[in-house]
Amino acid sequence: MMMKKIFSGLVLSSLVIAGCVKNDHKCSYTDSTATAPASEIDSLKTILQDSGITAIQNPAGFFYTINQQGSGTSVTNLCSNITATYKGHFFNGNIFDSTLAGQAATFQLGQVIVGWQKSLPLINKDGDITLYIPPALAYGATPRKDNAGNVIIPANSYLVFRVHVLDIQ
Repeated sequence: MMMKKIFSGLVLSSLVIAGCVKNDHKCSYTDSTATAPASEIDSLKTILQDSGITAIQNPAGFFYTINQQGSGTSVTNLCSNITATYKGHFFNGNIFDSTLAGQAATFQLGQVIVGWQKSLPLINKDGDITLYIPPALAYGATPRKDNAGNVIIPANSYLVFRVHVLDIQ
């Protein structure tokens, strides 16, 4: 268990350090070909219908609503750096993650779940989108835990995100 914590710490540290080092090499992320299975898409359709939500289905299997298209820069590839505010919650309204008020998160698009990788290119800088993501395009059968080991996102969860893209570089 101690070795696992040390290994996890080393991996996290190397990711943080790598993110600070200028990289003149080509992007190493590749587009995912993942698609949600029909059973997850059907379940998500039912959840949306039962919730009275109208959304567009993407061929990969997630659904979305563009609240504001934005008019600035657009995503060019998975190495695009995105600065955004967001809120993630379950369909019952319980929030599992969000940026803090007045703060934003910055990340390379290739570092986030496939549902975000495939959806954020649909809007531009200053755009706002609501995502409805099935498990296969989120965290799948792997529960997400906090640092204390508490499950934050149970395995096979259907997730909702509201994302406002502030900048794209």
